[in-house]
Amino acid sequence: MDYKLLLKTILKYKKQSIIVVDSDGTIVYLNDIKGEIFETDPKYAIGKNILDIFGGIDKEESTLYRVLTSKTPIINNIQTFYTYKGNRVKSITTTLPLLINDNIVGAVEILENINDYKKLSKTIILSDHISEPEHNNTVYKSNGTQYTLTDIIGVSKNIEELKKKIHKIADSSSSVLIYGETGTGKELIAQSIHNASFKRRKSPFIAQNCAAIPDTLLESILFGTNIGSFTGAKEKLGLFELADGGTLFLDEINSMNMDLQSKLLRVLQDGIIRRVGSDKTVTVDVRIIASTNVSPIEAVEQGNLRRDLYYRLNVIALTIDPLRTRKKDIDILTQYFIDYYNKLLSREIKGLSMQCKSLLNEYNWPGNVRELKYTIENIVNLIDHNEITEDDLPKHIRTFADKPLLNTSIKPETKEDDDEIKPLNEVLENIERDMIVKALLKSKGNKSKAAEFLKIPRQTLNNKISKYKIKENYEAK
Repeated sequence: MDYKLLLKTILKYKKQSIIVVDSDGTIVYLNDIKGEIFETDPKYAIGKNILDIFGGIDKEESTLYRVLTSKTPIINNIQTFYTYKGNRVKSITTTLPLLINDNIVGAVEILENINDYKKLSKTIILSDHISEPEHNNTVYKSNGTQYTLTDIIGVSKNIEELKKKIHKIADSSSSVLIYGETGTGKELIAQSIHNASFKRRKSPFIAQNCAAIPDTLLESILFGTNIGSFTGAKEKLGLFELADGGTLFLDEINSMNMDLQSKLLRVLQDGIIRRVGSDKTVTVDVRIIASTNVSPIEAVEQGNLRRDLYYRLNVIALTIDPLRTRKKDIDILTQYFIDYYNKLLSREIKGLSMQCKSLLNEYNWPGNVRELKYTIENIVNLIDHNEITEDDLPKHIRTFADKPLLNTSIKPETKEDDDEIKPLNEVLENIERDMIVKALLKSKGNKSKAAEFLKIPRQTLNNKISKYKIKENYEAK
């Protein structure tokens, strides 16, 4: 065991009850803050294998051994375990790998008591499986969240890297900027960061979509108001004060006007806010996580995001790849949503036919994970059999592979041009533009309806109309 690493680990989690093992599962450190977690003398336990100290455990059930094998953290896991005396209790635990140059040298498990009416006794964690997301929800509802790291589903390299980064940055106070297309799960990532933080997860997580509120109102929502600051104004706390000690998630930050972005920059630099209409300042401790559904650099170049604010927010940059570029995740996400809606809707859908799986993997999922989720919900509600087949899929998914990738605004090309391979981004942008035009035509120019057809926020639609310079006169002829 690297004792410098051990000391650093102990100091980092000195206020929690923890157990540290080496790569063989031998206990090298054990600490019980209140004397309520472990029922054994540390002097007796250190140097012995966890399976020798705590009876009734095998390697498959032990979260410590699972982390030693996978080198992947198990975060905020609600577990049922049995104490040395045989008492059955629940706890919330986080088990982390100790790595040096990507080589596993040990693992640390941090335990917290979530049962006020029961005392946690002493043993290592016994777990049949990682808790269902809805179990995690009951723990974190009080802080304004519903998602943790266990809700990030996927096996693609992008998702695995995201989980590792979240683990590394969770206890930092640095700002985070998340970039991902609509429907990729930006708020899920933001909540997971908050709930992985020992420092902030017991404090509020507050989310605000900057595109959903008029600019004049958004300022008072963020900073609060004083009585008389404007007609009918009352003394009211803003989101910064409400989120003090916790996290404020600002979605679609590129939709905020420039003046308000300037005030936000000042808060990020000084940690001080002033309510609308007040001459007094208030110091706040809030971690800012912001997100954009367009490339942040593109938002800066288009004048939608201040360059200085971008630099201040982009201290930690996270990118969520669109679902169409991480095909590995489609099957596992699909089964996850089937299981979820089976339980929610009392159904017994077993899975998908091979042809159905193939079609789901061929489809480009412009609405990303959100579109996949609600597609499965729709199917599970309607089918009368226990396997999802090709015929159960929406028509636009069934026929997607048969449609030519043509932009109707582009003149037919010669046969020689048909053989040309174009940049993928250009092809995808052409498809996106065509879908927006079709939605505007169908809605007769009504942007709200067009946004509903496309399953994107209206502000996102406006941004894309501007990006592609689409004429806005789509009244039916």
